[in-house]
Amino acid sequence: MAAVRTMQKRDVDEVVRLERQIFSRPWGSKGFLDALGLSNTAFFVAEEEQRILGYCGMYLSLDEAEITNVAVAKESRCQGIGGMLLNAMKKEAELRSIPRLVLEVRVSNDTAIRLYERNDFSRCGLRKNFYEAPVEDAYIMIYGQ
Repeated sequence: MAAVRTMQKRDVDEVVRLERQIFSRPWGSKGFLDALGLSNTAFFVAEEEQRILGYCGMYLSLDEAEITNVAVAKESRCQGIGGMLLNAMKKEAELRSIPRLVLEVRVSNDTAIRLYERNDFSRCGLRKNFYEAPVEDAYIMIYGQ
């Protein structure tokens, strides 16, 4: 059974490997290491038997958290891991008294959109040509107030 915990520096190499498999414009090691060193971020990994199955991260401000990454290894999808990662971010936001979470998602990413909607996110806008490689619009989705 997968468990979610706070991402550590020792996780970065495996997280970057997953990032490269999943995203067309992946973060590198430096991006994750820099983010982990900030006080206004929260990053989590889902792990099973010392193997990282997924990860997520967000930047926090006074009244809003911006989710930057939610990723689950292809072979580990449809097992509830994405929901576990979202719940970890919701709990962290609640602990820090942050009422709202925001994210962008490719309009063609039906699987992710369903995951977010099942976890009480709703569409609230559209960013034209937000993504590159390939160029695509993004839905803005929000959780909370």
